[in-house]
Amino acid sequence: MTCDIIHRTLYEYSEPVTVSQHAARVEPRSLANQVLEEFSLRIDPSPALRKSRVDYFGNRVCFFSIQELHSQLEIVAKARVTVTAATPPVPGLSPGWEKVTGMFSEPVSPEVVEPYEFVFDSPMVRAARPLADYARKSFAADVPLLLAVQDLNRRIHADFKYDKIATTVATPVEEVMEKRRGVCQDFAHVAIACLRSLGLPARYVSGYLRTTPAPGRPVLTGADASHAWFSAFCPGFGWVDFDPTNDLMPGTDHITLAFGRDFGDVSPVSGILTGGGKHEVSAGVTVSVH
Repeated sequence: MTCDIIHRTLYEYSEPVTVSQHAARVEPRSLANQVLEEFSLRIDPSPALRKSRVDYFGNRVCFFSIQELHSQLEIVAKARVTVTAATPPVPGLSPGWEKVTGMFSEPVSPEVVEPYEFVFDSPMVRAARPLADYARKSFAADVPLLLAVQDLNRRIHADFKYDKIATTVATPVEEVMEKRRGVCQDFAHVAIACLRSLGLPARYVSGYLRTTPAPGRPVLTGADASHAWFSAFCPGFGWVDFDPTNDLMPGTDHITLAFGRDFGDVSPVSGILTGGGKHEVSAGVTVSVH
């Protein structure tokens, strides 16, 4: 399936901005089952300086600087991505989770050195005993790792309520656990924190989710969404994605943008500026089948 994606972000400032510097991670990745066919990025006002590079996690980043007075900033990313269906893993055939935890204990097994870094705390996700206790309801003795993660994914979906106003991008995992509500970013962080609290590697994935309108209803511009989910590493299977917001394993409706330790590593747009006063930000995503 080939999809055309338009991701528009608009910042509107109450006072003029004199200088701003930003990093944009809005270029979809090319993966085993996902190929980036085309990509363009329009920035208005046009930046005085602009360059791209690949970050530590392999995500493509555009750095740019605007050095003129401006009262708004518009960033429009357009991409064409082909996603192919992959054969999903059979969770029951994965190794027991205790065995996997042992592989990430000192000394670390050579075959899992690369994912080992995703066992540790990151700025927005920290291991804690209450998180381990919550996770253990899914991680009984001798349960295959992916079956346990699948059950944790299901429980987060059932136990937490989707609520757009309950949290912000800075809400800590502990507060999300207490409120039992939030958005996709929060649910991904909870799952990652639970796995890391058991000594298991997990990473954050940002991307897009293609939605299907009700029968007879048109596809609305901007109706699709930026989305977030998580990946668990399983020896013999590699990184396996799970979406706790929708209680499923992502397929062709999920398009991967970037991944890292937590949201802070993959924020679509970040930056610093001089001036601006208060600002409002709006974002819209359209995903259409080509």
